[in-house]
Amino acid sequence: MIQCAEDLVPVVGLSAACRALQVPRSAVYRRRHPQTVATAWPRPTPARALSPGEKVQVREVLNSPRFQDSAPRQVYATLLDEGTYLCSISSLYRILHENREIRERRNQLRHPAYAKPRLVATAPNQVWTWDITKLRGPVKWSVYYLYVLLDLYSRFAVGWLIAERESAQLAQSLIAEACRRQGIARQPAAAMQQLTVHSDRGGPMTAKSLALLMADLGVNVSHSRPRTSNDNPFSEAQFKTAKYHPSYPDFFDSVVDARVWGRDFFPWYNFEHRHIGLGLMTPAAVHYGWAPQMREQRQHVLGLAYQAHPERFVRGHPTPPKLPVAVWINPLTEGVARPGLMPVLAPPLDVLERH
Repeated sequence: MIQCAEDLVPVVGLSAACRALQVPRSAVYRRRHPQTVATAWPRPTPARALSPGEKVQVREVLNSPRFQDSAPRQVYATLLDEGTYLCSISSLYRILHENREIRERRNQLRHPAYAKPRLVATAPNQVWTWDITKLRGPVKWSVYYLYVLLDLYSRFAVGWLIAERESAQLAQSLIAEACRRQGIARQPAAAMQQLTVHSDRGGPMTAKSLALLMADLGVNVSHSRPRTSNDNPFSEAQFKTAKYHPSYPDFFDSVVDARVWGRDFFPWYNFEHRHIGLGLMTPAAVHYGWAPQMREQRQHVLGLAYQAHPERFVRGHPTPPKLPVAVWINPLTEGVARPGLMPVLAPPLDVLERH
């Protein structure tokens, strides 16, 4: 376009040509007078600079046992008091910077770099997430602990329990029972595991006894990064749904009272709660494979409504919300995360997953 504008300049002028072709005049000027890249010449060494031997001597003094714990300003002042001058303070820093010693020069304990967990589920019983939350008790500092094991794809609570303490043994029993109910078969160590269980890095989650159980069941283990709640968002969202439910009280009188609440809440959550992320289906409908037939029925109802009053649907024939294809934790832009492999086993309709 710039060349076309240049061709029109002798006929209509630069301003009219740029206006007609919507080309900025500055672009034409830049094309006429391209900028030349300046050659970067090496900086000459000043005559007053320290020689390589002097720099080595200064560095040896800074890293000596006497001054290895001191800042360059402290070294500079101490040597001046003793009648010694090596170089300026800025030169001391410059020498340390050249040798990448401007930070703490001793070995320090550093936090390891934790990899971001990346998981995807394309069907039920491929990835489970679990967490523990506190339920307020009858008096101050009195709490009970709610364990919830959630299927990532269907949001179905495959197991839950309420206890008076956090315990790896309780989590071990919960996961083992949930695997039994969901038909998760034990896999040999050499085989590809069918299930991944994801959690944060709390004490019960990282306990050795629980790790041994996972290995015995042939289940993959995944953990969130420390202090990163976004790595386990589905369990966090499920806890919010529970605590915002109208039946959730200000406090529970006892652990028995809390368990009675849970026996009412989790069947409602699994079999009655319509989840936005599931196309307004219940977790049980997606988990047990009823969702496609239910979506067809919804489509039939919407079709009848459209035939009766097409003028009310300005966007054309209505369709029900789509079902999920894949559910991610920290989606990948490239590559593939590890899903489970075993298909879901559909139990009878009246089965309630409880613990």
